[in-house]
Amino acid sequence: MSSTKAALRLAENTDDAGDITQSGSDRLVRTVADFSSIATSSGCGELMAFATSAVRDARNSTAVLNRVRDETGVSLQVLSGEDESRLTFLAVRRWYGWSAGRILDLDIGGGSLELSTGIDENPDVAMSVPLGAGRLTRDWLSEDPPGKRRVAVLRDWLDAELVEPARKLLEPGVPDRAVGTSKTFRSLARLTGAAPSAAGPRVVRTLTADGLRQVISFISRMTSADRAELEGVSADRSRQMVAGALVAEASMRALSIDSLEICPWALREGLILRKLDTETFGEVVESRET
Repeated sequence: MSSTKAALRLAENTDDAGDITQSGSDRLVRTVADFSSIATSSGCGELMAFATSAVRDARNSTAVLNRVRDETGVSLQVLSGEDESRLTFLAVRRWYGWSAGRILDLDIGGGSLELSTGIDENPDVAMSVPLGAGRLTRDWLSEDPPGKRRVAVLRDWLDAELVEPARKLLEPGVPDRAVGTSKTFRSLARLTGAAPSAAGPRVVRTLTADGLRQVISFISRMTSADRAELEGVSADRSRQMVAGALVAEASMRALSIDSLEICPWALREGLILRKLDTETFGEVVESRET
């Protein structure tokens, strides 16, 4: 098994009109072409290509998708926000199992924040709100480092934006386990002392509200270049770490979460699991009909 990643930051490469910029579109085309070539040379039998909130919400989404298809031969399937949330929840449920009880999951992406809760593999509530770290960095925290006043205003705005989503999430019941998925949560947990990725996926990693507040107090005064020097923070994500931390903090506050556990599985694994489930179910049905 091999893994190749590239940071596109499309949410940050969207202009004031809501269009993905030319440079953002160029980067997307190059990356899809490169990854398609890697898949072919690796003997990959089937390519699953999906796009999430940055492409989904862009005003020129159709034009960008058509360009990707025409220039690379790859047709990107755009996931809805709810599907993105549900698939991530599926991965979290499979990771923790049925004994975890009611799970509440938070996932911070570049363009959106996914929230879900449930006691089954299909969550009772699954939603997506436009509070991604890249989007908020672009709209609110353009200065580097961001101004203290600007951070305070964004904090208050996030609190107001999350009142209704929090109410809907807590309506079915209090969670037995609160979980955070995504690179943002993993980086924040590492900054508060969680084990590094080299320790393996089975090591329990947590993020506490107190630890998160302390992290915000010092990373919000640093430049993105300085943040990139911190262990657990990659250079291509350092610019949006403050916004991501503020979203995490506001989400935990709105849901009265003092501590959450970091799950190594998220959307990618959810997509793979759904694909495997569909193929297995199809084989069973075919066998019975035969």
